[in-house]
Amino acid sequence: MAKKAYDLLFKILLIGDSGVGKTSVLFRFSDDAFNTTFISTIGIDFKIKTIELDGKKIKLQIWDTAGQERFHTITTSYYRGAMGIILVYDITQQKSFDNIAKWLHNIETHASPDVEKTLIANKCDMETKRVISKDQGQRIADEYTIRFFETSAKSNINIDQTFETLARAILQKTPMANTPSNPTFPNQDGDYGPKVKGCKCT
Repeated sequence: MAKKAYDLLFKILLIGDSGVGKTSVLFRFSDDAFNTTFISTIGIDFKIKTIELDGKKIKLQIWDTAGQERFHTITTSYYRGAMGIILVYDITQQKSFDNIAKWLHNIETHASPDVEKTLIANKCDMETKRVISKDQGQRIADEYTIRFFETSAKSNINIDQTFETLARAILQKTPMANTPSNPTFPNQDGDYGPKVKGCKCT
């Protein structure tokens, strides 16, 4: 019998307004690549990356959700079963920062009460266009008691640290007994929806 390629599967969501750089953050982490011509995510997409933490091989199933309002009903179902959520705003877009409270409300409404959360202020390489200070980001993170990083997908600043810190927090409260024996992935028809109701890792 072949040895399984990983010990644990963690489902992580990237959420935030359209245009804040969620897809760029994901591609920098998964492929160590940056592309200035990404188009807006349509509905939902995902990437897989396996990392090693504390002697465990952890497969991260990272879902990139559309920020546009018209996709809201599609993406809310993906909060279910998420073990970690990365909330993204753009330091050059005031509205994306103002909408953090709305996104946090969505998490409270749709996600598990014990989901691990991280707030990231993306595009910190664009210092000359900054409208949100680091202190402002830290204050709202402190208010909601969540982790905070300033990141740049373009310059590869704090991207790995964001995902690894979140994964470690999930790992610390996830007993090995919760290892999924049959994790669900999109099928050949492109159906990304949950397949097994009640499974913690779909």
